Amino acid sequence: MDSSEIRQNFDRFRILIIGRANAGKTTILQRVCKTRENPEIYDRAGQKIDPAVLMASRERGVHDIENEMVFQSNQGFIFHDSRGFEAGGQFEFDKVKAFIGRRSKKRRLSDQIHVIWYCIPMDEDARSFTAAETKFFSQCDTGSVAVMVLFTKFDALYDDEFAELTSKGVSRKDAQTLASQHAKEAFANGPQLKLLYDHKNNPRPPRCHVCLPDMDKDDADCGILIERTAETLDDDTLKKMFVSTQRSNLELCMRYAVEM
Repeated sequence: MDSSEIRQNFDRFRILIIGRANAGKTTILQRVCKTRENPEIYDRAGQKIDPAVLMASRERGVHDIENEMVFQSNQGFIFHDSRGFEAGGQFEFDKVKAFIGRRSKKRRLSDQIHVIWYCIPMDEDARSFTAAETKFFSQCDTGSVAVMVLFTKFDALYDDEFAELTSKGVSRKDAQTLASQHAKEAFANGPQLKLLYDHKNNPRPPRCHVCLPDMDKDDADCGILIERTAETLDDDTLKKMFVSTQRSNLELCMRYAVEM
């Protein structure tokens, strides 16, 4: 199908984003949709939810993964938000599994989940995976849905490397220049990725991961997330829909228009 045919039959690209409350999920979605505004929330019947009602629900600990998040700046994306499993333990985990299972059985392609972004923040003292995250990657069967890990707030590791470099006598100016590259190299060879992609102990690893620093800055660039997501999608129709829906990377649109 060409772009016009895809739009006629498949008008929304649907993403499930999972992560702890402080993982920076909303900020990433805002970057993808090129906005600073908060999303509008719709219930499973398609009715818009009043923000006051939504806030009251959150305060009571009520969360519906079926709610759809839509940014007016790009209504082609539909987002579903799942709290980190530590918030509800086994119950929350079971809800996510059931949601993925239900969506995979939807007849319309637009109603299915097309990709899962699992966010893990790197600004906490304990940066190893939680038991909940380990459970997801070892027990949650997502079928054909591509799963990506987003290491958010990755710039927190820059501060660690800066402190390490200056403690070894490196000047502050040089340490500032070297910190980001040192952090990337140390992380690439560190225990988190070895555990994540260890097929023996982790039978359902993600297809890939992306490190996202400085997403809170005005000039933040989520281009790497857009590119890796497009690369991860192995269905041509999904790939075309995603590339045409995103508006953060025009170069990617032109490249795929030529390639596909």
